[in-house]
Amino acid sequence: MLQAVAGSLSYRTIWLSDIHLGDRHCKADYLLEFLGAIRCETLFLVGDIVDLWSLSNRWHWPAQHSAVLRRVLELADGGTRVVFVPGNHDELIRDFVGNAFGKIAIERQAVHVSAAGKRLLITHGDEFETWIRCSAFTRFLGSASYGALLRLNRAYNRWRSWRGKPYWSLATYVKHRVANARRAIDSFEQAASAHARERDFDSIVCGHIHHPSRREIDGILYCNDGDWVENCTALAETAAGALELLHWPRLRAHGPGLRAANDHEAATAAAAAAAAAAATR
Repeated sequence: MLQAVAGSLSYRTIWLSDIHLGDRHCKADYLLEFLGAIRCETLFLVGDIVDLWSLSNRWHWPAQHSAVLRRVLELADGGTRVVFVPGNHDELIRDFVGNAFGKIAIERQAVHVSAAGKRLLITHGDEFETWIRCSAFTRFLGSASYGALLRLNRAYNRWRSWRGKPYWSLATYVKHRVANARRAIDSFEQAASAHARERDFDSIVCGHIHHPSRREIDGILYCNDGDWVENCTALAETAAGALELLHWPRLRAHGPGLRAANDHEAATAAAAAAAAAAATR
């Protein structure tokens, strides 16, 4: 735990998904640091929190994975509203929609109204596979090839850590350079945004494809909170209702200056997006 930054990230709402507890590629140590550094009124768990697929193939449950669940329960007991929207890797929990596990509500989808008055639809996102032709890409996320890429990613980041360098996702870098993967991600984002538009929402928050994103698509704010096997990211809502992506490996490197660091990341991302938009005109 980074004691210097404990509790230093305070938000109205935080979204997490694709943690994949029970899978050996889960970055539970980073997630425990993050959960120790945050305070929020509401925490949405947007699916694939526990990877029942991986556990059915090979049992892997180190102490850190239990510690993550304990921390979530502590947040719920401490007054944080926790809502669990199951995904396809913890699909069995969808049988309990409408019930609660302790103080954690279980919902198939959820609706959130931001401090700015915007209506957000919250869903894991696996349902959009039936709308678009990205099933090959999402099958890849559960394939031996993806597992090999994550193993290489893990070895590469052990070397980076030994060299005193921060975490960097080699897996994400490779995915971004595969044309089919980029097209599938764009198709997924378009389908999710269209679904939100048809249901008169201002925004949609999902996970599923392990690709953190925050972008405007035809008047809909599309947000993907990412994952904790490749990117170690979350989505957060400020007290004013603004939505921003949090990249924990970058933030943790700044210690007590976490909030300032994230403001700098957001400004840099906004400038890059503006430059890209200008280049296409």
